[in-house]
Amino acid sequence: METQKMTPGKFAMNYGLILGLVMIAIAVVTYVTGMALEGVQWPQWLYYIIFPVVVIYAISQYKKSNGNLLRLGEAIKIGVLIGVISAIVYVIYGLIFNYIIDPEFMDLMKEAVRDKMLENPNMTEEIVDQSMSMVEKFMDPIVGSSIWIAASAFFGLIYSLIGGLIMKKEE
Repeated sequence: METQKMTPGKFAMNYGLILGLVMIAIAVVTYVTGMALEGVQWPQWLYYIIFPVVVIYAISQYKKSNGNLLRLGEAIKIGVLIGVISAIVYVIYGLIFNYIIDPEFMDLMKEAVRDKMLENPNMTEEIVDQSMSMVEKFMDPIVGSSIWIAASAFFGLIYSLIGGLIMKKEE
C-alpha cells in the first residue's frame, strides 16, 4: 500500500497559521502590558527565535511524513509559504487592530518614537523631523504590510534553504 504524499502547501498552511498566531500573541501581550509604547524589544526577539524553529521543524515533519524523502525545492516552498502565510495572518490582525480595535494606537506609537529620538542629545529637531517622515512611511499600512510580507518570505527562504540543504534526501 502506497502512502499519500502530503503537499508542501498543506504543511505550510498549518505552520504558517501557527506562526502568525504566535506573532499575534506576542503583539497582544506587548500591547496589554504597555511594552509596545515603551519600545521594549525583547518580545520581538522571541519571534525571531521561533520563526526559524517553526520553519525547520515543519520541514523535518514534512520529510518524516513523506517516507523520509525531501527535495530542496519542497523545503524552500514550505519555508517561503510559512513566511508569507504567517505574515498575511499578522497583517490582517494589524489592520483590524489599527482600524477597529485601537485606531489611536499608531499616533501614540509615533509620539513615543519621537519622544525616544528627542532623548538623544545628538539629534536635532530637524533630524528628528526627517527621521519621523521615514517612520511614518513605514507605518503606512500598505508599505508596512508589503515590507513585512516580503521580509517574512525572504527569511522563510533563507531558513528553508539552510534546513533543506541539511535535511534533503532524494530517491
